[in-house]
Amino acid sequence: MYTYQNPREVYGNVLLNLARENKEIVVLDADLCKSTMTCLIEKELPGQYFEMGIGEQNMMSIAGGLSLTGKIPFVNSFAIFLTSRAFDQIRQAIGISGLNVKIIGSSAGLSDYGDGSTHQTVEDIAIMRAIPGMTVISPCDANQLAKAIEAITGYHGPVYLRYSRNNMADLTSPSDSFKIGEVYPLKAGTDVTVFSHGDLLFKVLDSARDMQKEGISVQVVNVPTIKPLNREKIVNLARKTGAAVTVEEHSIIGGLGSAVAEALRLEKIPVDFVAISDMYGTSGHSHEELREFYGLTTENIKHTIRNILKLK
Repeated sequence: MYTYQNPREVYGNVLLNLARENKEIVVLDADLCKSTMTCLIEKELPGQYFEMGIGEQNMMSIAGGLSLTGKIPFVNSFAIFLTSRAFDQIRQAIGISGLNVKIIGSSAGLSDYGDGSTHQTVEDIAIMRAIPGMTVISPCDANQLAKAIEAITGYHGPVYLRYSRNNMADLTSPSDSFKIGEVYPLKAGTDVTVFSHGDLLFKVLDSARDMQKEGISVQVVNVPTIKPLNREKIVNLARKTGAAVTVEEHSIIGGLGSAVAEALRLEKIPVDFVAISDMYGTSGHSHEELREFYGLTTENIKHTIRNILKLK
């Protein structure tokens, strides 16, 4: 049903093309360039590449300094290392001054399934949402990732973007537009609105098709920009059906679910979440095995939708 692309490969090639055209783009990595695919920039444009070693804190501070010279730094590593190990530098050196630094978190969520909790990030969106002025983006596929990288290059200010390590289903077209702060309905529906982001969105679409057979009409909405959240559109889309569910590969605390609940706080609309409970990640044999373990499945999405409809 779906075609797939590897987001890391797409990211590396898009960033390389942008760096060819814009010499102000500089790329920093913390000894993971062959994983994040910034090795493409290192090979072709070594003057625009900085290998920082396993020193994420220093990398962030240096990126802040580079931005003050007019450069556009793209800072790369696994999402967990950037948002936890270097949080102090992100907040103090980049966030407070609103510096033009792009923080790109690879292997987000549970996608680094083999390495376990130390390499998986289920709390990164919550952490980065809490930083005033930080834009937070989670594309739903590799095509949208490419468009988002282009968009944040032209946006002045700190950005955190996360993406999966593994192949992502193509849900959008290379010709589709992307705008920071926009939401994108992918399927019309009248009974419940499901908001999602990242590479779980394909499971939401699969669930919606299954529920159509039960006579339940599910509206599916892609929310790639989690902050700033387009509150007006979130409210209007939820009002159309009178019930809302969020689905994400992130902690139930502080992610899209929390953002949507905040947006709907003055509405009489029931909201429920499919997300990771208050738990760390763990090791598994596959990404899909971990999704099963944490309840990030089509069956659980459908179960949550059926339950929320009882509250309308």
